[in-house]
Amino acid sequence: MYLFKRRNDLRHHLEQAKLKGQTIGFVPTMGALHDGHLSLVAAAKEKCDIVVCSIFVNPTQFNDPKDFEKYPITIEQDIVKLTDAGTDVLFLPSVAEMYPEGLASGKHYDFGNLEKVLEGEFRAGHFQGVGRVVHKLLDIVMPHQLFMGQKDFQQCLIIKELIHLLALPVQLVVCPTRREADGLAMSSRNVRLNAAHRQQATDIFKVLTAIRDQFGKVPNSTLSKEAMTQLKKDGFEPEYVEIITLRNGQVTREDAPSADKTVAVVLAAWLGGVRLIDNMILQGQL
Repeated sequence: MYLFKRRNDLRHHLEQAKLKGQTIGFVPTMGALHDGHLSLVAAAKEKCDIVVCSIFVNPTQFNDPKDFEKYPITIEQDIVKLTDAGTDVLFLPSVAEMYPEGLASGKHYDFGNLEKVLEGEFRAGHFQGVGRVVHKLLDIVMPHQLFMGQKDFQQCLIIKELIHLLALPVQLVVCPTRREADGLAMSSRNVRLNAAHRQQATDIFKVLTAIRDQFGKVPNSTLSKEAMTQLKKDGFEPEYVEIITLRNGQVTREDAPSADKTVAVVLAAWLGGVRLIDNMILQGQL
C-alpha cells in the first residue's frame, strides 16, 4: 500500500494510473476504522482497479470542539487494517495540507432544507464542513466512484446533492450499514461506550425494527412519537426519531408518503455521553 501525505504527490500517482486506463474507487474516512469501513474498501475493490482510502479528522464539520477532541485516533491500527484489506493507496493529509487557506473561509453550498433538518438542526454548520472537505478530497483524488455507508444517511444525501450542484464526474455508491451480531450499527464512536451502555445500545436497533414492522399500519407521526417515548424509557436521551420521505433530493415528513418514493426512519440519541445515529430504509432505496 502506498501512503501519501501531500496532495500533489497523490495526484501524480493517480494520474499515472489513469493513463493506464485504471479506474479509481475512493473511500473517505476519519479513521478509527472498523468492519463497516473495510466493507466499503471491499466494495470498491470489486468495482474499481485501484482503491484509495483517506484518513482525515475534519475540524470544520465538528460543531462541538469537545467532540472533535474526543474523536478516537488509531492511525497505526488503521494502517494495518487497510493493508490487510488490500487497499492500494492511503491519503493521510494534515490540516494545513487540506486547508492551506485556513479554516475560517470557504465556499458555501446551497443544500436547501437538507442541511437544516435532522442532523442539521442539532449540528449547525456540520454539513457545510462535510461538503467542504469532500469537495476538496474529490478534487484531489478525482475518483470514478465514491463509496460511502448508509449509516450516515443524511450525509449520503448531502454528498449526492454536492455532486449534483457541482456537476462532479463521480458516481456515488451507497453501501448497506454493517451491524454487529446484536444489531448495533458499527461506528467509531462505539468504542467510547462502557460495557453496560454497549449492551443497552442495541435497543436502538430494536426500535428501528419495531417501526419497520408497523410501517404502513400506523401513521408515521405516531410511530415516531412512540419510538421517542421508548428510547427515553430505555435510558436514552433522544434528539429525534423521524420517518422521512425523499422528494427531489430533499427531506419531507409525510404520514402517507407516495408509494414510489424512498422512505426511511432516522434517529439520533445520546447514551452515556456518546451520540449515536442510525437509520433503516422502509421503502425504496437511497
